[in-house]
Amino acid sequence: MNAIADFSTDDSLLRLEALADLSGRLLERARALGADQAEVSCSEDRGLNVNVRMGAVETVESTRDRGIGVTVYFGQRKGSASTADLREESLQATVEQACAIARYTEHDEAAGLADAGLMATDFPDLDAWHPWALDADHAVDLALACEAAGRESDPRIANSDGASVGSGESISVYANSHGFIGRDRSTQHSLGCALIAGQGEDMQRDGWYSSALARDDLEAPAAIGRQAAERTLARLAPRSLATGEYPVLFAAEVARSLVGHLLGAVSGGALYRRASFLLDHAGKRIFPEWFSIEEHPLLRGGLRSAAFDAEGVATREAPLVSDGVLQRYVLGSYSARKLGLRTTANAGGVHNLKVAANAGGFDELVRGLPRGLLVTELMGQGVNPVTGDYSRGAAGFWVENGAIAYPVDGITIAGNLKDVFSGIEAVGTDVDRRSHIACGSILVGRMTVAGGD
Repeated sequence: MNAIADFSTDDSLLRLEALADLSGRLLERARALGADQAEVSCSEDRGLNVNVRMGAVETVESTRDRGIGVTVYFGQRKGSASTADLREESLQATVEQACAIARYTEHDEAAGLADAGLMATDFPDLDAWHPWALDADHAVDLALACEAAGRESDPRIANSDGASVGSGESISVYANSHGFIGRDRSTQHSLGCALIAGQGEDMQRDGWYSSALARDDLEAPAAIGRQAAERTLARLAPRSLATGEYPVLFAAEVARSLVGHLLGAVSGGALYRRASFLLDHAGKRIFPEWFSIEEHPLLRGGLRSAAFDAEGVATREAPLVSDGVLQRYVLGSYSARKLGLRTTANAGGVHNLKVAANAGGFDELVRGLPRGLLVTELMGQGVNPVTGDYSRGAAGFWVENGAIAYPVDGITIAGNLKDVFSGIEAVGTDVDRRSHIACGSILVGRMTVAGGD
C-alpha cells in the first residue's frame, strides 16, 4: 500500500504566502470594481483518514480541499461569492459575482467590516502547528492495534464498530481592505475505537478516542482500545430508574454540553433575533456565586487559540462569567451593531474556555454523592433555546452511597437551563482535554429523571 498523503515536506509557510498574495489581488479587483470595502478568506485543508473494523480495512481516504470566499460592500449593501478554482477567469468571475449581488441587496446599517482600529497587530506563535508524516500503512497499523487491544481484552467483546485514525492540517488567510492580513495554520490528529459487548437485545456499545494538535499528545492505541472495552463492558445489564428528582452528575465528556447551551443563548445571532432564554441577562447572576468561565484565546497549544477572529479583530483574554454573573455576550461586529454593543472578538465562535473547578476529581465527586445519577451519554436535541426547557435522553450509572451501583439507560433528564445553571453544586478538576471547552464533571443538585419503572 502506498502513501496517500505526503506530509513529510512542510511547505505550509510558502503556501500561506501564496494565499496572502492571492487575497491581496482579489481585494484589488474588488476595489477596481467599485467596492467601498472588501474581505477575502482563503483556506487549504488536507488530511488522511483510515477506518478498520473486525481486523480488516474498511476505508482509506485522502482529502485535499480549497476554499476562496470574497465579500464586498457597496456602502452597506453586501455581496458574497466563493470558488475553489484558481484559474484567473474563475477568480475574476467570483469577484464580479460578489459585486453584482451587492448591488441588488438591501441596505443594512449593521453591515460592513469590523472597525479598522480593532484589527490585530500582534501575531504570537500559539504552537498549533504539528504536522504528522503519516502514511496509509502506518495509519492502518495504528487503527488495527487499537481495535485489537479492545477486542482481545475480554471475551464478552463480541463485535466492533471499528477503529479510526485521522490526521489533518489546515492553513488559512483572512484579509480585508483595512490593510489587514492574518495567517493561520493548525493541525489536528485523532485515534478512536468503538466496541460492542453482549449478544442480541443485551448488546451495549461504547468507545473512547484521543485527539490533539500534536501526534505525541495522543494516547497510545492499546490504551484507547482497552479504555473503550472497559467503558463498553461497564454498560452491560443496564436498568431503568423510577421517575423522580435526583442529583445529576454530568461526566466531563458530556458536562461541556451545558456550556455549549450557554454559548448558544448568549451568542449575538440568538440575541438580536430575540430567540434566547438569556435575553437582557448581561450583568445578572445566572450561576452560583463561586462559578466562573474565562476565555483564553492566546493560550499556547490551545485547541482553539487565535490571535484574531474571523473578522481580523484582535482577541484578548476576558471573563464570560465571574462570581456567577454573566459578564458579556459572544459577539462579532454584525451582531454587536444590531444590539448597539461592541464586538467581543468572537466572530467565528469562542476560543479556549476554562470553567473553574471548586471540587476534587471524578472519584471524589462520586464518593460525595449519597445517591444520584451519573450521566455519561446524552442523546437527542431536546433543548428549546427560547425558553431554556431541557429534555434529553441519557445513559450512565446509578450511584448509591458514594459508589457506582449499576448501569442505567432508557431514561430522560429534564429541567429548565436557568434552574440547571443556578443549581450547579460542583465542578470537578477532571477536565476532558479533547475540547476547547476545558471543563470537569458538573454536579447539578436536582433534575427530573424520567425512567421506565
